[in-house]
Amino acid sequence: MDAGTIGVAVIGAGMAGRSHAAGYRQVNTVFGAGLPPVRLAAIADANLELAEDAARRYGYEKALPSWEAVAQDPTIDAVSIVVGNDLHRRIAEALVAAGKHVLCEKPLAGSIEDARAMVELERTADVVTSVGYTFRRSPAITAIRDHVRRGELGDLSLFSGRYWCDYATDPNGPLSWRFKGGPGSGALGDIGAHVIDAAEYIAGPVVAVSGATLSTQITKRPLPLGAVVGHNAAPVSGEVGAVENEDTASFTARFASGLVGTFSVSRTAFGLPNGLAFDVLGLGGRAAFDQHRPAEYLFDDAQPEARTRGARQIIAGPQLPYFKGGYPMEAPGVGGGNAEMFTYQARAFLDQVAGVADPLPACATFADALHTMEIIQAVVRSADAAGASVDIP
Repeated sequence: MDAGTIGVAVIGAGMAGRSHAAGYRQVNTVFGAGLPPVRLAAIADANLELAEDAARRYGYEKALPSWEAVAQDPTIDAVSIVVGNDLHRRIAEALVAAGKHVLCEKPLAGSIEDARAMVELERTADVVTSVGYTFRRSPAITAIRDHVRRGELGDLSLFSGRYWCDYATDPNGPLSWRFKGGPGSGALGDIGAHVIDAAEYIAGPVVAVSGATLSTQITKRPLPLGAVVGHNAAPVSGEVGAVENEDTASFTARFASGLVGTFSVSRTAFGLPNGLAFDVLGLGGRAAFDQHRPAEYLFDDAQPEARTRGARQIIAGPQLPYFKGGYPMEAPGVGGGNAEMFTYQARAFLDQVAGVADPLPACATFADALHTMEIIQAVVRSADAAGASVDIP
């Protein structure tokens, strides 16, 4: 770290890359003291115009045309990798070799072999290596986890999770990298990774899956004429190409505790822009969350007075994790957005980098993200075997 600052960079200037860039911009404004000043060093993207626009918007010193330029810059200490999954391993290896700390977006890699190589890299690296499971920073989701850990729902009886999105409902949407890579790399890898991690964050590890089905509703898409940013529309040609992965998936999971979970994910769920949601049921209570209403959750427990029993709407406020110290206005009902979660994630990552004395809970590791990919691989194997049960390694 140069002159008592942490130089940060983001590789990838698309939708999620800008969320990382904005998060780093805010890290010194939240929670306690101890984190050195953060220097917003660079944003890199092969589309230099896109990188220049993001650098201007978020106050970064420069835009770079390649990830290699970030790896070669000795003034950069910590880097977010926010590009196509197939590039993650190559970039992470170069950054770690250059002595830089790495926060990699999920899924960890484009293949299970690359993911295992990245975990081996993590095992021997002398830097912080982390993965961006942003929903671990939701005040409401973390509060539900706390209810479960304190036994306030009783013995758990069911976890039902879903992530339903509509970004792929348009058959004229361009054939971007999101639609390539084979079974498991579609809706499962893109959004399923988040709901799987949220489930394990709340209820513990998954040890087996069964009853899996994968389906693709739109099997061909037009080829783009240029770069595609995030889930956005883009000019397309008259040529079409085959979609290589799933639009929709469902499966059942068994947790190490014996708990059963049901899961469904879809990128062709009309009218649901960002529909991560789940219910946790126990013998003595239940809790439910919906990302479309991120500043609240539902909670119901065995209240002694039958006359007032029932689900209660808990509005996010300073009584929830991350809220106190994480918002300029610490009052109920004023927060709960996506941008804040990226800020908390960036702060937790840089707390690890700087060795802050009282850090936020650590980010997920490469090993955690490999475990998620092994679950996804098991779901694919279950679907190939007509729903047979498949154990997680």
